[in-house]
Amino acid sequence: MKIEYRLFLWGTPLFVAAGIVYGFMTDWSEPVGFLGMPLVGGLVAMIGAYLALTARRIDARPEDDPNGNIEDAAGDQGVYAPWSWWPLAIAGSAAICFLGLAVGWWVFYIGFCVAVVALVGWVFEFSRGIHSH
Repeated sequence: MKIEYRLFLWGTPLFVAAGIVYGFMTDWSEPVGFLGMPLVGGLVAMIGAYLALTARRIDARPEDDPNGNIEDAAGDQGVYAPWSWWPLAIAGSAAICFLGLAVGWWVFYIGFCVAVVALVGWVFEFSRGIHSH
């Protein structure tokens, strides 16, 4: 994970410097740019710090070895839910929530209730049925 956290941590001064340059170019009259860009730099720094701390806790990955081969990373990459319909339900409930922002709050509340049910179904998908653990 060395390259990932270095990429993020090296991006931090870039955003901070871009915000300062933007502030000078606009005579500090437009607050979103000269405040927003350094804040993005802070967010990038937080992601980089998280990746750096995670890289210390886990072993080196095959991607971190400069002499590594493609087949070194072969095997399972994670646990994924086969034939899961819950992401579709979550996307539908998000669409209802966004529709509620345009139409009325009562529609948003309906979408929120559907989202809670869909999220609980997605989280507990492996607790029952054919793929239960």
